[in-house]
Amino acid sequence: MSELTAQSPQRPLRVGMFGGAFDPPHWAHRALAETALQQLELDQLHILPTGQAWHKTRVLTPAEHRVAMCERAFAGLPRVLVDQREIRRDGPSYTADTLAELATEYPGARLFLILGADQLLAFKTWVRWQEVLQCATLAVASRGVNIGAEAVSDSQLAQDLSGVDIPFTRLGMPLHNLSATAVRAQVQGRSRRYPDLDVLVPEGVAHYISEHHLYRHAT
Repeated sequence: MSELTAQSPQRPLRVGMFGGAFDPPHWAHRALAETALQQLELDQLHILPTGQAWHKTRVLTPAEHRVAMCERAFAGLPRVLVDQREIRRDGPSYTADTLAELATEYPGARLFLILGADQLLAFKTWVRWQEVLQCATLAVASRGVNIGAEAVSDSQLAQDLSGVDIPFTRLGMPLHNLSATAVRAQVQGRSRRYPDLDVLVPEGVAHYISEHHLYRHAT
């Protein structure tokens, strides 16, 4: 539980939740965290690596590695906590459950769910998505249309959110089409160190991937 419990009667605490597989976390993840902290004026941002992801068909890298990479990826950012509760939770992990827990831990706070445009477009497929909307404001970053193993540079074409019929707040940040899929593809087949990975991921993450020989085989 966070020690951030006191709040001004004029301004409730503002708490963000940024979840994902983070397999691995990359520069776009860090940029989104920085943007959310600044533009939403967050008092606390919880980074939540996914535990047993109900919507993922790919087997994720073991949780201890993803947590360690998150600690390196988001190091130095103020008011950020790498939160392991979803990893420790038994069974499938749902955002609605995590937000309910945060609401209990931060009574009276305003909660924000940080997500990318692609996640917003799929939002109504989420388990208990109506509960998520009741608990938190959706804060959404635009994302480039071309995402994939070959898409490792910025894109000028953003995903179209004009048809979204649920309320959300836009985060203003440059478009990124970098993806974890692209990072894993860059690593596969290499046998030694990966000096160019720092273009895709923070330096600490690049070192961790190299030292622990992650992503050498397709998953």
